[in-house]
Parts: sequence; C-alpha cells; structure tokens
Amino acid sequence: MRHIHQAEQWLPYPVETVFEFFANPENLPRLMPAWQKARIEEAVFAPPPPRPGTTRVHAHAVAAGAGTRMTISFRPIPLSPIRVPWDAEISEFVWNDHFCDVQHRGPFAYWKHCHRLEAQTRDGMPGTLLRDHVVYELPFGILGDLADRLFVRRQMDSIFRYRQERTSELLPRMVEAR
Repeated sequence: MRHIHQAEQWLPYPVETVFEFFANPENLPRLMPAWQKARIEEAVFAPPPPRPGTTRVHAHAVAAGAGTRMTISFRPIPLSPIRVPWDAEISEFVWNDHFCDVQHRGPFAYWKHCHRLEAQTRDGMPGTLLRDHVVYELPFGILGDLADRLFVRRQMDSIFRYRQERTSELLPRMVEAR
C-alpha cells in the first residue's frame, strides 16, 4: 500500500534562494542525519532548463535538472557496517516552483518526493513556504505496511524534522557566503 508523508517549513528567504539550495545535489548528504554518513557515489547531471529572466539566483549555482540520476549510499541504522544504495532521478524540474525525484533502486518499493515552493509573507516578513510531499511504498506487502505503522512513519517524521533543522542552519551560511 502507498503511504503519504508531508512536511512544511517556512523560511525567511526568497523563493529563488531556497530553490537554489534544494536543487543543489551537494546539499543532500548535508541534510541527512550525520549517523547515516550519506554520500553521493555517482551522479550523471542533466542541465536544468534556462533560468527565468527575473531570478535573483547566482549564475554559478549548481542545480540538477530533470533527468539527473544519482546514486547515494547511507547507513540504515547507527553504526551499521552496511551501506544501502539509493538510485534516484530528478523527474520534474521547474525553476523556483518545484522539483521531484523518484527512486529507481533503493529501500522502498516506490518513492516519489516533490519539493514545492511558494512565496509567503508571515508577520510582515517575506519568505518561502517549502512543502515536501512524499508518496512511498515499502517492500514485503502487508509486512511493509505493518513496519510503516510500527516505526517507518515515526522515522520519516524524525528525518524531516532533522532536515528542517539543518536547512535552518545551512541556508543562512549559503546566503552569507555570497
């Protein structure tokens, strides 16, 4: 059975800045819990479409466009000597709006993760609302569904909370470095 995980985070930065941060594949391992020791093993980049003329994104920014394929590996549990490979592809990419990745090989029977961004002002401060929408299915049928209820959902919540904390730490550094 397919399951849905959703998360939202408001960030006090323009959509262009937040999109640039998430579209850069170098940031993916930085957003995963340190105990996973995630790393990019291989990447074949497809160039993104031309940037919109009104964007404030720097021309030197790295972005993985639709068709980009990457293999990352990570430890599934702390201190594990085993690394799990995850082959993913960017299936959709629209500057400053959204991009989606799908799993071709990895721990899930199905995985599609879309990052959607929208300009939003809160308390008079302009910023960006980032919405993560994940549709996933675990292997092993009914046993996978049971595992989802017992621990996978909580693990997804924990990983996305961690990701939000790291985004709040790393995004200001990227902006300051400019």
